[in-house]
Amino acid sequence: MGRGPGNGGAEWIRGAGRDADVVMSSRVRLARNVAGVPFPNAAKREDRRLVVDMVRAATAEARPAESTLWVDMNECPPLERSVLVERHLISKEHAKGAEPRAAVISGPEEWLSIMVNEEDHLRIQVMRSGLCLSEAFAQIDAVDDGLERRLTYSFSPRFGYLTACPTNVGTGMRVSVMLHLPALKITGEIDKVRRAAKGMNLAVRGFYGEGSDAVGDFYQLSNQTTLGKSERDLLDDFERRIVPEVIDYERHAREALMKKRRVVLEDKVQRAIGLLRHARMLGADEALQLLSHVRLGVSLGVLDGVDVTGVNQLILDTQPAHLQRVAGREMDQSERRVARATLVRERLAE
Repeated sequence: MGRGPGNGGAEWIRGAGRDADVVMSSRVRLARNVAGVPFPNAAKREDRRLVVDMVRAATAEARPAESTLWVDMNECPPLERSVLVERHLISKEHAKGAEPRAAVISGPEEWLSIMVNEEDHLRIQVMRSGLCLSEAFAQIDAVDDGLERRLTYSFSPRFGYLTACPTNVGTGMRVSVMLHLPALKITGEIDKVRRAAKGMNLAVRGFYGEGSDAVGDFYQLSNQTTLGKSERDLLDDFERRIVPEVIDYERHAREALMKKRRVVLEDKVQRAIGLLRHARMLGADEALQLLSHVRLGVSLGVLDGVDVTGVNQLILDTQPAHLQRVAGREMDQSERRVARATLVRERLAE
């Protein structure tokens, strides 16, 4: 099969792009459905198979990326599906949903993924490192146009694109950023972001999106409704007003820590790197929290010998499915804790 999903370097962990010290990644997602076919939650198996076949033919002809991999979920082992979830290429729901379902993934950078038969017939997403929403939108708009020339989408002149969930009707677009906000957490000001998001009808979620907790000071911020605003309005709101405000909150908190509580900050960073370099067992959440503090130390220049890209890669590679794939077998929690600590020690010693 050649280079498979999750074997390359994911675009969103590069640690590059504008404001990458706070904005780990940007994502634009479009929900689309094929006209005349029931939505996946109401579709029969033959309907779902029809959509899979239509999308496979459309993507093969449209060539949305220079290199793409077609993943049939029925043929994809559970561990490999979990790897795709950890890499943010498919959702947890898509990993265990009803058959037939599939995914299209661009390689090797994995900047594009298309879920086929998740909540909607197509969930198209583009991910970029740093604050790059306009660039991500330009890419996804081109992909969407190429597919729409080959597929007839469900569309209403009055309401826009029709989707399984009413909150996606309209543009069908969700815009989100993955934010690293350790200073706001340390200073006890993270509720400032939650309150501001609630007032602007935005969702604040954890590292893996809906239903996940904010472990390791990583928060996913996204719009909740798509009706009544154009794509450009949504992007401008996010990229020019909302996200810069959150970035300012975090950077002010970092400055305050450096000026008034530098010893406390450096202690957290040094304790984190010390534990990571010497621990013999590490839990997933524990490792993520420690790596969060190390990432903060690197960003503020109080820790040498480590780079943000390396930390980002460790955040991904210490996830359970990635560890088990490297080991070539399933491991229990205790075995994963040992393997995680070993991997981190080896990487930090390089």
